[in-house]
Amino acid sequence: MRIFNFLSKKVGDLTIKYSNFPESYVKRSYEQVYWKTPAGYPQYTKAQIARKKFRFTTNRPWTGQFRMQNDRGVLRKKVFLEPIKNWTFFKGDRVEVMVGRDKGKQGIVCQVIQERNWVIVEGLNTHLRVVGKDANFPGVTIQSEAPLLVTTGVKLVDPETLKATEIEWRYTEEGDKVRVSLASGRIIPIPKTSEETIDYKTKDVYIENAEKDTTADAATKITFDPKLRTFEMDVMEAMGIKEERTPAKSYWY
Repeated sequence: MRIFNFLSKKVGDLTIKYSNFPESYVKRSYEQVYWKTPAGYPQYTKAQIARKKFRFTTNRPWTGQFRMQNDRGVLRKKVFLEPIKNWTFFKGDRVEVMVGRDKGKQGIVCQVIQERNWVIVEGLNTHLRVVGKDANFPGVTIQSEAPLLVTTGVKLVDPETLKATEIEWRYTEEGDKVRVSLASGRIIPIPKTSEETIDYKTKDVYIENAEKDTTADAATKITFDPKLRTFEMDVMEAMGIKEERTPAKSYWY
């Protein structure tokens, strides 16, 4: 069990560092280095002066909006997050706002930011901000939704009573994990919109391309026959090479 947990942790770390969107790219995209030791001078001790504190908002760290917000030098106190073991809010959920001037109003979740325990509810908890203001232009005032904490700011709406309710995860007889309302016992299904990609596509509307995609039949077909032999033995068998020498014993631990 210890070995399994260790391997699971290592695989998770490698996935974060070397996935299609690696952690190194995110760090490199938002770091601000003001000075560092020039390359090619081994007599100098490696050192650099860089910004260490950043203001993280709803903008992703690799976007231009994030860089603009941090160029202003506006910092806020450090934010400590409450770990959430089982995430219960998804895009498309109907929720009720529990804080602020929109308290008691219900809306649809349009964006989920798990890194900060945030959800953004469409048309609720809004504020006005001025965009594009300079010396010769007064700017444009737009209405923007502010994020809400899932721990205190919102609750899911019961589909039977249409009121805010606490939920818990349970398993059906078929083994499916579902969200159940504690008020009525009704299952709150996960919306289909939570499966949408950035180009608004879901699994149901996707059409397989035989030339580019691995089909379902090919994915279930066994193409590898494991054998108790080394790679060199496989090559020798394919090329018709016979080994008459007795190999030395090897031990596996």
